[in-house]
Amino acid sequence: MNRKKVFEKHDDLNTFIRVTVPGPIEGSQKAALNRKGNQLFNAGNIEAAKRVFMTTGYSDGLSRVGDFYKSKDRPVEALRMYWMAPDKKKSDPLIEQLAGLLQGLLHEEEDTLNSETQEKMMNDGV
Repeated sequence: MNRKKVFEKHDDLNTFIRVTVPGPIEGSQKAALNRKGNQLFNAGNIEAAKRVFMTTGYSDGLSRVGDFYKSKDRPVEALRMYWMAPDKKKSDPLIEQLAGLLQGLLHEEEDTLNSETQEKMMNDGV
């Protein structure tokens, strides 16, 4: 399996983990933004809610957005939200799952290379 093709489908989704630290926000403003984020989330506008929660650093909101992504089979984006939350209870199983996937891909690639090498050696009469 070509590793590039595996990750290509995620290029346009900006799915690899990129974390920024939110700037300081006054307490009352942060609370108002978090309420707005919760309203957006409950209304189904997950992307707008995510932006609010990322801005305020609201860990519960980030974790809920992560749960949403996980339910939509978007584990890398879910991991990104859990990582920012930080919610190790939810991020650790995803890290293990993704590590297993990467190991499988690497072993598959290694097996393919070994097969190609053996076939070449047989064709060359070695």
